[in-house]
Amino acid sequence: MPDPKPNTSDPLEEYLRNLTRRRFFGSVASTIGAGLGATALSTLTDGPATATPATTSETAHLLKHLSHYAPRAKRVIYMHMEGAPSQIDLYDHKPGLLDRYDEDLPESIRKGQRITGMTSGQSRLPVAPSRFNFHRAANNEGGVMLSELLPHTSSMAGDICFIKSMHTQAINHEPGITFFQTGSEQAGRPSFGSWMSYGLGSENDNLPAFVVMITQGYGNMQALSARFWGSGFLPSEHQGCKLRAGKDTVLYLRNPDGVSREDRRAMLDLASAINHEEYERSGDAETMARIAQHEMAYRMQMSVPELTDISDEPEHVLNMYGDDVRKPGTFAANCLQARRLAERGVRFIQLYMRGWDAHGNLPTEIRKQCAAVDQGQAALLRDLKQRGMLEDTLVLWAGEFGRTVYCQGTLTKTNYGRDHHPRCFTVWVAGGGIKPGITWGKTDDYCYNIVENPVSVHDLHATLLDRMGFDHTKLTFRHQGRDHRLTDVHGTVVKGILA
Repeated sequence: MPDPKPNTSDPLEEYLRNLTRRRFFGSVASTIGAGLGATALSTLTDGPATATPATTSETAHLLKHLSHYAPRAKRVIYMHMEGAPSQIDLYDHKPGLLDRYDEDLPESIRKGQRITGMTSGQSRLPVAPSRFNFHRAANNEGGVMLSELLPHTSSMAGDICFIKSMHTQAINHEPGITFFQTGSEQAGRPSFGSWMSYGLGSENDNLPAFVVMITQGYGNMQALSARFWGSGFLPSEHQGCKLRAGKDTVLYLRNPDGVSREDRRAMLDLASAINHEEYERSGDAETMARIAQHEMAYRMQMSVPELTDISDEPEHVLNMYGDDVRKPGTFAANCLQARRLAERGVRFIQLYMRGWDAHGNLPTEIRKQCAAVDQGQAALLRDLKQRGMLEDTLVLWAGEFGRTVYCQGTLTKTNYGRDHHPRCFTVWVAGGGIKPGITWGKTDDYCYNIVENPVSVHDLHATLLDRMGFDHTKLTFRHQGRDHRLTDVHGTVVKGILA
């Protein structure tokens, strides 16, 4: 009888087949050496940057990381405003709401859409217009009106594409951030930065491809889980590396007292030999990932101190970022570090700014939040542009969802709060082959529903991947019998915002 057809959905069978392939590619790599390069190796698989059913993770790691087509951007700087900023108070000007102050949100607008448990018990959903003035931004073809709270950002509006028609599936923070970072509300998937590390690698052997920095904000702080920059089922060397403010920029990077750099090298050589033996025995890709991480940490002992020392920055550059740039951990300081990382070939730089969860006391809290981010983010754009880097750097500014037009809690003339709103919100993108100075999408008069050009999280991911040179349907990784991707089975490139 002929051999039965292999069960490609059986994880055990897949592991055994991959084990054989691991040894094959390992022997090929050791025989042909580095001279063969990525092109020849890719002919043994289905191509670069794609882990197909016939491509194991460690085989993909041997390939030179290449995009599917010519990229417009080399790197991403992603500023995530954790807690969800109020688009109504910052970007989506709705002057007509002033005439509807304290009116109940019409059912014809809400249309039975779900709301959170924090306002579901309210007897009323009173309309709360923004109490901030808006001004027309300079050099923006879309004629965008921006809040008085963002004067520095407004000065760079001619380089920004404002997407006012974002929507998401999640209505609470943890699944909302998880969805925005990984394309799924369920934990365990690789983050956007990890996909970029996997797909492109780093241009600098002495720094990780994916770096994360966090700033503490003002007001209600949501939990910030390390899995937001985790590698999920991708090899663990693709997870984000968090840079901290203070003496130990990266935990455990410094040698302990009494241990020299030579001692550390000898320890790593021994650990590497043990891990190679384990890999030959088990074929477990994580043993190779550990070697890569150990070697990266060793090199970072020299590269990170140079990165974080800003004494070589000209005074006029520091002044552009503002006084906070000299205070490690502030948003301005992290924006400057983002530019320095981008210069050094880091592929994906993520800045988290906490404290945007304004369920109450929004006018006071949002003033502080905007004062903390406005000058730094505008200076980052201007700095990149002056250095000729904005054209190949994608800069994304986003929260996990938006804020409601109605007030949560008691509404007064001077104070209000807003609940979570996934149906529509504003994000912005600049550089990297995105049309500058335009507005995309439109919401209704209540900033509650999208009426023109909706953009989903999957659409945004697909579009950013396109600018990085990837067909989002082909940047995949085989895990538990299925080819996974950042956009899952969804996503359409938003061609209207492409330059």
